[in-house]
Amino acid sequence: MRRTLIVALASLTTLVAGVAMAQDAPRQMPAPEDIFKRWDANADGAVDKAEWTGAGRPEDRFAMIDANSDGKITLDELKAAFEKMRARRAGGDGAPPPPPPAPQGN
Repeated sequence: MRRTLIVALASLTTLVAGVAMAQDAPRQMPAPEDIFKRWDANADGAVDKAEWTGAGRPEDRFAMIDANSDGKITLDELKAAFEKMRARRAGGDGAPPPPPPAPQGN
C-alpha cells in the first residue's frame, strides 16, 4: 500500500511539473509557409479573400496583410506581416522590451 501511494505521488508530481513547464514556455508560432499552404486552398500561390475567410480569418484583416492591395496575399506579404507582428510584440523596434522597474522599498 505504501509503495502504491509513493508511486502515485511521484506520478502526480511529474505530471504537475510538466504542465507548469508547458505553461511557462513561450508559444511558438507556426511558420508562415505552413500557414500559407493551409490557407491557399486552390494552391495557386496566393490567398484571395474567399480563401482567407474560408480559413476562419476576419475579413477586415485581409487588407492589413495585402500590402499592394491587389486582392491577393502572397507568401512574401504574409512573411512581412509576421515580422511586423513580432517586432510589435518585442517592443516596436525588434528589440526585447525593457524589464519592469524594480520595486522601491518603503
